[in-house]
Amino acid sequence: MLLDLRSDTVTRPTPEMLYAMMTAPLGDDVFGDDPTVKALEALAASRFSMEAGLFCASGTMTNQIALTVHVAAGDEVICDALSHIYLYEGGGLMANARASVRLLTGDRGRISAEQIEDAINNPADIHLPTTRLVSLENTMNKGGGCYYRLPEIAAIREVCERHGLILHLDGARVFNALVETGESPTEYGRHFDSISVCLSKGLGAPVGSVLLGTKPFIEKARRVRKRMGGGWRQAGLLAAAGIHALENHVERLKEDHRRARAIEAVLRPLPEVIDILPVETNIVIFQLAEGMKATEYVQQLKEKGILAAPFGKDKVRLVTHLDFTDQHLSMLNERMGQ
Repeated sequence: MLLDLRSDTVTRPTPEMLYAMMTAPLGDDVFGDDPTVKALEALAASRFSMEAGLFCASGTMTNQIALTVHVAAGDEVICDALSHIYLYEGGGLMANARASVRLLTGDRGRISAEQIEDAINNPADIHLPTTRLVSLENTMNKGGGCYYRLPEIAAIREVCERHGLILHLDGARVFNALVETGESPTEYGRHFDSISVCLSKGLGAPVGSVLLGTKPFIEKARRVRKRMGGGWRQAGLLAAAGIHALENHVERLKEDHRRARAIEAVLRPLPEVIDILPVETNIVIFQLAEGMKATEYVQQLKEKGILAAPFGKDKVRLVTHLDFTDQHLSMLNERMGQ
């Protein structure tokens, strides 16, 4: 049996999720009459106390739509250098929003209010792009699943309000952060102008993310989604999976975190592992000894029946998820030679 820890995107729908999908009432979402899509959008928006939502194919799409709506050509976006919107969205920040970018170096991808304040351009200086938007990622993928606390977010929001900046959240794994902190998602709606919530990672849905914001923002976002080819028809089949995920798979994320910490304990004694980023949620990133290549080590793990992802020249990532159980954890322990 292969133990697939490449990502939390590899999950399969549970039997209960499949049943919800197959029994979902359907319409045509482009015409605006798919009742299950509407229900998902309303549910996600209510969780974060936002006015409206837009169901999209992926987190990349929701992020790119948000940036395209918020930012004018030549404006500048502030984000960490490890951000998904910069590294892993095919250059969309430049191709779609046509924006400049100010890259900051935060604490494992988390930027501070002070760093943001220092990075804001003088709006009266015509030589510089106009600073328009700040984007945060929570949890931080490249930072090993570390997360922001609400007081940090509130401080960033205060800077944004004082300078007239938009604050966007790439919430690819936002519920992983929330179950650890115990903070309320409704508080996020008070601080962010737009939020992207992914359903196909830890929550276990097969496809989809929801973009949240004000009603006027979502109306503009719907037009951009159509322009990007994101208008879909009987999407309620997929939206039903998202509803089931939001209603049933949030609290269980703590189990993924517990197993990730157990994997950390398995890895620490290994001679080839010289460092591990602090494991705070469901992502384990470890550094290999000098001279070892991540691609070669990942192949060695595959030969043991463990699928992992290279995360740089000498780093490897493992991600726990809905389909990785305690039984699989015991198997991993045995295969790693512990």
